[in-house]
Order: sequence, then structure tokens, then C-alpha cells
Amino acid sequence: MSFYENHVLPHLLHLAVVERQRAAVVPQARGRVLEVGMGSGLNLPHYDPHQVELVWGLEPSEGMRRKARHNVAGAPFEVRWLDLPGEEIPLESDSVDTVVLTYTLCTIPDGLRALEQMRRVLQPGGRLLFCEHGTAPDEDVRRWQDRVNPLWCKVAGGCNLNRDIPELIGHAGFGIQRMETDYLSKVPRFAGFNFWGSAVPR
Repeated sequence: MSFYENHVLPHLLHLAVVERQRAAVVPQARGRVLEVGMGSGLNLPHYDPHQVELVWGLEPSEGMRRKARHNVAGAPFEVRWLDLPGEEIPLESDSVDTVVLTYTLCTIPDGLRALEQMRRVLQPGGRLLFCEHGTAPDEDVRRWQDRVNPLWCKVAGGCNLNRDIPELIGHAGFGIQRMETDYLSKVPRFAGFNFWGSAVPR
């Protein structure tokens, strides 16, 4: 694991404002769930155990899977690891009721391919629940994002600041049902514009 993954990323992901975002999205998951980029399992306490049957945790980082042991052990439902990247989801088509995607799309090298895979495994009537940061609506902030992104991506574990989240979701064959956007408080504006909501396969 990189220095960023070991020492910086955990603090960012534990921010209270980020936890509130998770709490607004994750409890909507139902049935058989695929969480893409499970990391250290921070979403697990937010799932509704009365609604969730099983969670597949897609996480290619062995270090992150080790960090997740405590959260996985305490989960009141079955958790199965999938140790592959987002572009290579090893599940059958139409096999998942909900896909959960939180603060992960920024680091997947081919985000569009990963979203197409998520769409493939979702059954008809299934939902993608997302909470991601990305390109800001304000021109001055976008300029900073574009300027900083090459260096940021190198030092921040492959995190991209300027991905157009709704555009990617749409190009992958989803229709957005509901989406909210805002800058997160206590987060630099160039890294803090969030999109959260749900989408369904078209």
C-alpha cells in the first residue's frame, strides 16, 4: 500500500461530513449487494441488516482487505470478497439487486468500463447507489481541478479530481433517478464537490 493509502486516505474517508454522505446513501441498498471499492469496510455499518441478504465486496487491494477485517467480522450479514478491479467484476449478468459506489470512481483507471460492468451485473429493476466527488460547476474551481489533477493523481493513489460523474453514469447506460449535489464543508473546494443519488439501467 502507498503512503497515501496508509496514512492520508483513511483520515479523509473518516471525516464526519463524509460519514454523513455514506449514511444518506448506503441504507437504501436491498437484497444482494455489490459494493465496488469496499476498502476498509466503512460502509458496512450503514447497511440495513433487515434489507440486505449478502454483500460482495470488490476490493483489489490486499492491504485494504486486511484493514476491513474488524468491520467484516461485525457485519450481521454475509460478506464475500472479490479481489479484482472494478473493470473486471466476476459476477454473472443480472445477478445483483443493488450496486453501491462511494468515493471509488475517482480512482478506477477506466471508470466507464467499470460502470458498464456494474450495469451488466444489475438485474432488471436493480439500482446503482452512488456518492462520488468530481468536477465542480464553478469555472474557477474547475480550472483549479484541471490544473492540480495530474500531480494530485500521482500523489493521491490515482484519485482524479475532475471526472464528470453524471456524464460517466449516463454514458454507461444508466438513467439517473435522483441526484443531489453540493460542496462538502471542511473539504477544499477543488476536492469537495459531491454527487449522490441513484440510477437504474436503461
